[in-house]
Amino acid sequence: MSTVISADGTHIGYSVTGSGPALILIDGAMTHRGFGPMPKLAAALQDSFTVYLYDRRGRGESGPGVTAYTPHREVEDLAAVLEAAGGSAHVAAVSSGAVLAADAAATLDGITGLALYEPPMIVDGSHAPRPEDFVSRVEAMIAAGDEGGAVRAFLRSVDVPPLAVALMSLTPPFRKMKASAATLPHDLRILGDTGRGQPLDAERWAKLSAPATVLDGGRSPQYMRSAARALSQALPGAGYRTLPGQTHMFNAAVLAAAIKQCLR
Repeated sequence: MSTVISADGTHIGYSVTGSGPALILIDGAMTHRGFGPMPKLAAALQDSFTVYLYDRRGRGESGPGVTAYTPHREVEDLAAVLEAAGGSAHVAAVSSGAVLAADAAATLDGITGLALYEPPMIVDGSHAPRPEDFVSRVEAMIAAGDEGGAVRAFLRSVDVPPLAVALMSLTPPFRKMKASAATLPHDLRILGDTGRGQPLDAERWAKLSAPATVLDGGRSPQYMRSAARALSQALPGAGYRTLPGQTHMFNAAVLAAAIKQCLR
């Protein structure tokens, strides 16, 4: 493991594998280098890229944050990793990390290409809008020490069936999700107002110049597929691609092959 120090003094842990052009991977909610899909994805990409895999603040081996959280702090974290990568890199990101990556690429120099998988937005009537008080309710649970309740509420919000949530609560992976539950509001604040069931405001990404492709899985819920297509239309010049047979829980080899094609 290596460490970079973000603009506010927070230590961000990262690791590097492979050879070739630099590629930074960004996780979604509650996951990090020690828990989640990115280590397998990094392994599947290392034959084509020098892969930088980092723990977002508050997770894994990264600090919780020296200053109060805002989404811009995570842009600064990515900027610190980008500097460690030599100041220039592609970025591949999944779920809420895809929104973070798009926001960062609209403000940072040095991001040379984007591959974004399934941003969890709600942009039409294919899913109920996210309640306006959802972030505050999740924050209240965490403040009360109910990390498990916060995780369960989040899982239900992304349509994991109640019985499945109850069964997951008894498993070791649920304990790992609880360990990162305090960062759930971070992801929700990065998503911002993209859960209203309304069209995206393309002005948010108007300054993005890096080539981008937004991907989704052919077996994913319609609302996620609608979101991926909508983001591809909101990002200047972006492409859109569906990976047949994939869901939000992607197969690393399949997504890696698509990323290689997108960032060739």
